[in-house]
Amino acid sequence: MKESITIDFAGRPLTITTGDLAKQADGSVLVRYGDTVVLVTAVAEKEESKNDFLPLTVNYQEMAYAAGKFPGGFFKREGRPSGLEVLMSRLIDRPLRPLFPKGFRNEVQVIATVLSADQENDPGMAGMVGASAAMILSGIPFEGPFAGVKVGRKDGAFIINPAPVDRDDSDIDIVVVGTKDAILMVEGEAHFVTGSDLIEAIQFGHQSIIPLIEMQEALHAKAAKPKWQVKPPEDNTELKKEIRAKIEKDLIESFAIRNKLERYARQDLILKGLKEAYPDTEEKKISKLFEEITSDIMREDLLSTGKRIDGRSSDEIRQITCEVGFLPRTHGSGLFTRGETQALAVTTFGTADDEQKIESLHDGETYKSFMLHYNFTPYSVGEVSFLRSPSRREIGHGNLAERALSPVLPSKEDFPYTIRLVSEILESNGSSSMATVCGGCLSLMDAGVPITAPVAGIAMGLVKEGDKEIILTDILGDEDHLGDMDFKIAGTREAITAIQMDIKIKGITRETMSKAVIQGQQGIVKILDIMQATIEAPRDHLSPYAPRIFTMQIKPDRIRDVIGPGGKIIRGIIEETGVKIDIDDSGLVRIASIDEDSANAAIDMIKMLTKEIARGTVYTGKVKKVLDAGVVVELGPNIDGFVHVSQLADGFVKKASDIAKEGDIMTVKVIDVEDNGRIKLSRKACLRDQKDQQDQQE
Repeated sequence: MKESITIDFAGRPLTITTGDLAKQADGSVLVRYGDTVVLVTAVAEKEESKNDFLPLTVNYQEMAYAAGKFPGGFFKREGRPSGLEVLMSRLIDRPLRPLFPKGFRNEVQVIATVLSADQENDPGMAGMVGASAAMILSGIPFEGPFAGVKVGRKDGAFIINPAPVDRDDSDIDIVVVGTKDAILMVEGEAHFVTGSDLIEAIQFGHQSIIPLIEMQEALHAKAAKPKWQVKPPEDNTELKKEIRAKIEKDLIESFAIRNKLERYARQDLILKGLKEAYPDTEEKKISKLFEEITSDIMREDLLSTGKRIDGRSSDEIRQITCEVGFLPRTHGSGLFTRGETQALAVTTFGTADDEQKIESLHDGETYKSFMLHYNFTPYSVGEVSFLRSPSRREIGHGNLAERALSPVLPSKEDFPYTIRLVSEILESNGSSSMATVCGGCLSLMDAGVPITAPVAGIAMGLVKEGDKEIILTDILGDEDHLGDMDFKIAGTREAITAIQMDIKIKGITRETMSKAVIQGQQGIVKILDIMQATIEAPRDHLSPYAPRIFTMQIKPDRIRDVIGPGGKIIRGIIEETGVKIDIDDSGLVRIASIDEDSANAAIDMIKMLTKEIARGTVYTGKVKKVLDAGVVVELGPNIDGFVHVSQLADGFVKKASDIAKEGDIMTVKVIDVEDNGRIKLSRKACLRDQKDQQDQQE
C-alpha cells in the first residue's frame, strides 16, 4: 500500500514515498527533494552469514539520465563508480553501521539510485535520508532512524543544504549525521574557521535533522514491516571470566611492548595457547572472547591510570621526524614519520591540460587543478595482498587530506599550475590520513607552492564508560579499533580546515566535543613546530625539473590570430619551440616549458601575432616571395606585408629581383594598412631614416 509524507525542509518540499516501487526489496522508498529524486532500497539475507562482522554494503549511484545526459566513455553506459559516488557511499555506510544490534550478522545491501537531478538539491543528502527510511521500514533489525544534512555558512548565517550558488561563498562545508539524541558522524572542510564556530555549526546541523527523523517516524507508524527477531548473543560471561583470569597478566605484559608487530606477535602466541587450552570450544568463539577481554583490559587501564599501551599520557604525541627534498628528480617531496606511521608525499606540477574533469549530477561539469591521491600499501602493515585499484578507504582518506590542504593553496591566477600530490603510506599504526596531511604540506612547501600557511592533522580518540572518559591525542590503530570515537582534525595554527568524526557510542556531549577540538588544535600546533623546524616556509624557487608557466594577456578578439585556421598557427609555435600553450576565453595565455628560452621565443611569436599593425611601425622580417612588382615580407607568423618595387630603394628599380631574393632579411616600415587588412611596407623609408641618423651623428 502506497504511503507518503511531505514536509517543507530548508525552504523546499521533501517527500518520502513507499509502497509503489521496488516492492520485492525488504525496504524501498522514493525520496523527492525539489526535482531531485532518489530511489533507495534495503535488502538483507534471511540466513545469518558465517562472518564474525556485519557484512554491510552501500552503493550510491548517479545515473546520467537523471540530468538528461549521456554517460561519458566508449560504451556510453554507467561503469565503475566515480570518486564522488564512492565518497557518498561511504558517507551513508558510516552512520548505518553502528545502528545494527550487536550480534546481527546477516548480509545487508543498501542501494541509492539517483533517478532525477535538478542540480539544485543535493541527491546525496536525499539518499542519506532514504537509506535510513528504507531500513526502518524493512523489518531488518535496525536502531534508527537517522538523518544527515549539509551545513554551510554565508555572511555569518548557517545554511542547511546550501544550493550551489550559496556554497561558493560559504566558509563551512560539512555533513552532520545523527539520530534524534546523538551525533553519529561529521565530515567536511572549513576555510580557516575557529573550533567554537565549527562546534556551533555541528550543533546547528544536529538540531536541523530532527524534522527529517520525525517524518521517518511518522512513515514508520504507517507502513513499517514487522521487525525481525534477532537471536540474542550467546551468554559467555562465565567462560569470559575464566579466560580472563588465565591471560590477564600475560596481556598486560604484552601492552608494554612498544613495537606494534612485536606486540601483535606476543598476543598471537597468547591466543594460540588459549585455543590449545580449550580444544573443544569453537576457535571463532575463543578469538571473539580474546578480543573482548583485550578491549576491556585496555579500556579499564586507560580510565584508571591514564596510561596508554605505549606508555604515553593522554595528550602526548609520538616521536615525529620530517624530511624534505627526499627524492632528487621529483618536483617536491616530504617524508613524515610519526611513531610507526610513515607517509611519503610527492608533488608534481602540470598545466591546465592536466586538470581533472569531474562530472556530477549536482555540480555539473567542473575541473580540478589540485588532486591528492592516497595509496595504502600492504607492506605498511606487514601483510601480503594483491595490488588493485584504489579502495573506498583509500579514496576517502585521500579526499579528507585534500580537503585539509585545499584552503591554503594559492589561486590559479597567482600560481597557474595543476598540482598532483601522491601519498604513499610506507608504515601504518594510527591515522595515516593525518600523516598524509602533514607529509603533503611538507611536500608542497618543498616544491615551492606558495601556501598561505602550513597545515597539520591529528587523530583523536575517546574512551568512555559511564561518567568516566578520557580523550586521547594521536591514537594508535588499537586505540582507534577499541575506542569510542575516531576524530580527525586538520588545520593551521589558528584555524581548522578539515574534520572527520565517527562516534561509535550513543553520543557525546558538547563539552566532550569541545575538549576534543581544543586538545586536537593543541596537538596540531606541536606538530607544526616540528614540521617548520624542518622547512619553515615554502621554497622561493621551483625544482629545475618542474615546468615554468609564463602568462600573458591578449585581446579576446585576437585569440583566433594565435590559433589560426584549424589550429595551424598554434601548432606551428608548439612544434618550433617545444612548449605547451593554453588560451582561455578571456585571452589569458599560459605557456609552459622547462626551458625558459623556449618559453620566451613562444611569447615573442604570440606578441608578434597579436601586435597591432600601425603606420610608422618598423619590422625586420624575411623575404617570403619575390615578384616583378615587389616583394612579400613575412613580419610574423601568418602576417605578411608587401613592398612595392618603388619602395625598395631610392631611385629607379626595374625589377624587385635586382634588390632582393627569397630568404633575405629586410627591415621595413609600415606606410599604410588598408581596410581589407593589406599591409603596405617601405624599405626605402627605413634607408632614408638610417641616412638621416648618420647625418645627424656627423
